[in-house]
Amino acid sequence: MITVTRLNGTRVTVNALLIETVEETPDTIITLTTGKKLVVTEKTTELVALVQAYFSGIGLVRTTVELQQSEGS
Repeated sequence: MITVTRLNGTRVTVNALLIETVEETPDTIITLTTGKKLVVTEKTTELVALVQAYFSGIGLVRTTVELQQSEGS
């Protein structure tokens, strides 16, 4: 889960596994796999860092790297 800030200043926690796309137009819009859209103050690069930190924290990144290495061997 990652916590982001809506344009009105309220904080909301989002399941990072449900993020389908992130776009800046110039506001940042997160689209979830459910079809819900959130407009947030964070930039795309900040969101990517938050998601990567979350994935790393739950062991998802390490598992993916180990899987890719074992398939490549």
